[in-house]
Amino acid sequence: MPEIENTLAEFRRARGFSAIALAAAVGVSRQTIYAMEAGTYVPNTAVALRLARVLETPVESLFALAGDVPAAELKSEAATLLPGSDQLQPGQAVELCQVDKRLMASAPSPVPWYFPAADAVVADKPERHGKTPVQIIHADCDFSRRILVAGCDPAISVLARHVQAAGIELVLAHRNSSQSLALLKERCVHVAGTHLRDEVTGESNLPQIGRIFARNSVAVISFANWEEGILTASGNPKSIRGIEDFAQRNISIVNREKGAGSRVLLDSRLKKLGIAPRNVKGYSSTAPGHLPAAWQVRSGAADCCLATRAAARVFGLHFIPLLSERYDMVIRKEHLDLPRMQNMLDILGRLDFRRELEGLGGYDTRVTGRRLL
Repeated sequence: MPEIENTLAEFRRARGFSAIALAAAVGVSRQTIYAMEAGTYVPNTAVALRLARVLETPVESLFALAGDVPAAELKSEAATLLPGSDQLQPGQAVELCQVDKRLMASAPSPVPWYFPAADAVVADKPERHGKTPVQIIHADCDFSRRILVAGCDPAISVLARHVQAAGIELVLAHRNSSQSLALLKERCVHVAGTHLRDEVTGESNLPQIGRIFARNSVAVISFANWEEGILTASGNPKSIRGIEDFAQRNISIVNREKGAGSRVLLDSRLKKLGIAPRNVKGYSSTAPGHLPAAWQVRSGAADCCLATRAAARVFGLHFIPLLSERYDMVIRKEHLDLPRMQNMLDILGRLDFRRELEGLGGYDTRVTGRRLL
């Protein structure tokens, strides 16, 4: 972790400056601005003062000693849980609504029991060259205002809600980290979300991104840090303590598909413990995402899985932390300056967005919006 933390990127975007414009106003290079935002370069006093003057904020708002940036405090209220609701665990999400003099709390369904959003329907089988005939439902749709994001973090849906206010739509394609990076490599998506931890260095994402993409071809923006661990039924009825217990015959797991960051983590831990995958009940049974895996545990189809703390909170499950890792957004540099992309990146620096991520549990937003590459 850097000794000096900064909010330079957030203030720059909030004030409407591009990196080039801010560099010109302060008298440094664009590369210097990016290096400061990434935390790899600490400016001298004169540069820090010029930045504060241009961005119209105190220096202390831009730079602080590591650990001095406090987490946002959430307001507390007393609410009435809607009668007929399941018993909720601390940390589970609710929606609030004022009904006469009572603040009512309703738990949203973790499974979307509604028709998905659609712009078109498939009209025929795919043709030989891969194109698929579709019939467009709304002829006046402007698809150029959209950003196609591939990833596995359910919290991207929070970002989608916030950018909608700016007239930008995110189209979310659920893919694991390896699949997302492959789609970006093939130029099929604008953004790839990833959480792949390098076993040798312990670094999140950057080593794998460096192996896949040419130097200086992509930008990497941090979305958040999250906790990943073992999810069990509420109360942990089988007293699971760690991955070493996965070899017990009375414990079943639900795994993630190949290429998923959670599966990479599981395989790494099993290898260190000397446990063969064939000795883990349910190893070959997979779920396509953090929430689907958590749902398997919630429904009793499996005793445990690896997923995020936020997924545990959605279903009121017991959580055993294993590690903290960073979830990043990878963007091709030619897409970085698109106005809709800049609008999306601006949202990452907003306090209301960060508070919602923090409130979901397991998300550390101190790195959110920071450019790493």
